[in-house]
Amino acid sequence: MPDLAALFPALLATHITLAIALFVPSLLLPFTLRNRSVAPGAESQRPGRFVRGLQWIQAHGTVAIGTGLAFTGVGMLLVLGPRMLEQPWLLVSLATYAVAAVIAFAYQRPGLRRLQARDGIATDADRAAWRDRARRQRYLAYAITSAVGFIAFLMSTKPALW
Repeated sequence: MPDLAALFPALLATHITLAIALFVPSLLLPFTLRNRSVAPGAESQRPGRFVRGLQWIQAHGTVAIGTGLAFTGVGMLLVLGPRMLEQPWLLVSLATYAVAAVIAFAYQRPGLRRLQARDGIATDADRAAWRDRARRQRYLAYAITSAVGFIAFLMSTKPALW
């Protein structure tokens, strides 16, 4: 088998880029929701190019990004060896990433789709409920951002956890 050590910097950079790209829509889209689009008599504006790009990535790009993330992760394990999986900081990072991914894709994505549709908003109670759901989505984005920051901390400091 050829020496793959020379590929490690490229694998690492690609892996980090894909890991962040997988969460960028979940982190940013909750902040693109505008209250004026549910105000009485207001018509929903078409999102800008950047927001449409984020929506497309979230709807269509996650499988490709996730597949690339898995391949680069396996590639790094081939370069570094399976003993890398014995590192406590890495196990905690992987567990945190898994929890954040499940929250982002099982809870936040469907919630964002419902909020972006803005269907059935006719009364003040509907508008208040929409705003409450949008606020919860933003808090969820804060939590996911904190998890990503925690992962970055663990990856960069590699603390001895146990």
